[in-house]
Amino acid sequence: MERAGEVSGRGAARAVSPPAPPAPRRGRGAADAVVIGAGVNGLVAANLLTDAGWDVVVCEAQDDPGGACRSAEVTAPGFGTDLFSAFYPFAARSPALRSLALEDHGLRWRHAPRVLAHPTTDGRCAVLSTDLAETCASLAAYAPADAAAWRAQAARWERVREPLLDALLADPFPPVRAGARLARVLGAADLLRFARFATLPVRRFAAEEFAGEGAGLLLAGCALHTDLAPESAGSALVGWLLAMLGQDVGFPVPEGGAGRLTDALVRRLRAGGGQLRTGTRVAGVTIRGGRARGVRLADGTVLPARRAVIADVDAVSLYRGLVAEAHLPPRLLDDLGRFHWDSATFKINWALAGPIPWADPRVAQAGTVHLGGTMDDLTVLASQLARDLVPAAPFLVLGQMTTADPARSPAGTESGWAYFHLPQHPRGDAGRGAHGGGDGDGDAVTGRWDDDDVARLVHRVERRLEEYAPGFGALVLGRDVQPPTRLEAMDTTLRGGALGGGTAGLHQQLMFRPVPGLGRPETPVAGLYLASMSAHPGGGAHGGPGAMAARVALRDAGPAGPLRRRAAAAAHRRIYSPTPGGDPETSAAKDSRSASETARATRPNAAS
Repeated sequence: MERAGEVSGRGAARAVSPPAPPAPRRGRGAADAVVIGAGVNGLVAANLLTDAGWDVVVCEAQDDPGGACRSAEVTAPGFGTDLFSAFYPFAARSPALRSLALEDHGLRWRHAPRVLAHPTTDGRCAVLSTDLAETCASLAAYAPADAAAWRAQAARWERVREPLLDALLADPFPPVRAGARLARVLGAADLLRFARFATLPVRRFAAEEFAGEGAGLLLAGCALHTDLAPESAGSALVGWLLAMLGQDVGFPVPEGGAGRLTDALVRRLRAGGGQLRTGTRVAGVTIRGGRARGVRLADGTVLPARRAVIADVDAVSLYRGLVAEAHLPPRLLDDLGRFHWDSATFKINWALAGPIPWADPRVAQAGTVHLGGTMDDLTVLASQLARDLVPAAPFLVLGQMTTADPARSPAGTESGWAYFHLPQHPRGDAGRGAHGGGDGDGDAVTGRWDDDDVARLVHRVERRLEEYAPGFGALVLGRDVQPPTRLEAMDTTLRGGALGGGTAGLHQQLMFRPVPGLGRPETPVAGLYLASMSAHPGGGAHGGPGAMAARVALRDAGPAGPLRRRAAAAAHRRIYSPTPGGDPETSAAKDSRSASETARATRPNAAS
């Protein structure tokens, strides 16, 4: 068994390599579009542009494409590990990904017998299954009335699913067409009530709709995949969306590992003539006459782009790294100083000699497991995170990958992982000394994420697992640890281990994402489009930001393009005007902006 903290240099051994590209197109000069980043969003955008007949070049700094959608053998030979994302309910229902027919390019989905289990130490367990009757029976054990209440939510989902997903994941903001379809489906009265529901904290929603605790645990646990606490506005909608997708299509996984989803996207891109260049870091966006003209690579090479530059990078890296400050409105940069990252993440991967020995056998068949206790326990955890404390009892999202896909490890074994959220900049450790002497928690986790921090957190997690699965530790054959610093090193868009490209809080959604603006892919630089998780609609492997960026770029290149570009430029001038009258920035305003940036730089969640 490897000791915690000794695996940070393992990298991505035995990563699956994409197929070799066809010969590049010749004699056509500059590409129509250059895409920065080969994550899911960048590859979705590139595929859609290639489908439209554009010459597309994708530049990826890492040696392997995929961003946060990669897999490798890092725990033990024969044990496949998803290095970042693993379960894909959004991908299975995403309008963008479904339109690409990736099954024709080798993607195969696999499912665990049950979708999700949330056990508690009192012996009860809330179970989510694609079999509605099984889910309802699980929740009826908490309160008989909740079986009917959950069926009502499932019926509501069936009613709004298509227009809602189109509005959230397909149409650029504002989603006029999909929004109109949703309004027709619901009617004025129900639309108003659905809007209220979309703002509710999940604790309040669960109290209004369910008599027992089980349904609320499923919903709150799903919301905590993001950085939304049970008391956060909007957490009800996020938890409900993920739970209803699980009820509908499950939490499927790509057969053979998360990298197979990337492989299918790359295979499709290359079949259409698109180019992918890995190990190719973009150092900057070239801008002339106020328009993006291509990119400059780290080796000094310039790749021209006739029509568009699509950036699948986080907003801070784009506006504070790839685009020179002189090309951006000062007020946008001031707003960027308020950019709110989501929580950091700590992930542990295991090679296990056998299935996890759960005390509750219902948990054994779930591909995803939530270990977080009661709703009150989840609130305590969220409170510790809000106070920048390392949680005493982390909320674990755990994956049983061989249970979902037998190809992930040898017969009779299990490939597993768990992750949990941490403060981006811890001010203390709520778990220091909380478990008595002699258990390894006598010293606080510091937030340096060094070997000592890693060892303490691994011990804390595995002790928690033993509460639910006695004998877990004896099964560990190999261990690979990804603290926040390593997550960011493996994928620079995961700033400080943030998985969502910025908080999921309402203050940074829709027209506030990534900063107050249009909520659209267009940037203040003509021809440059933001296509990462930092853009609307945010995190998740659904391809929404990439699809929206590609569609807007195509429209801007169409017959109405000049009018569209002038309208976007006028809107940006109005939004980022430094004074109400739109006058040039005064010396006092500059001094005020400088002072506010200096103050924010000392805050724990300030953009950097």
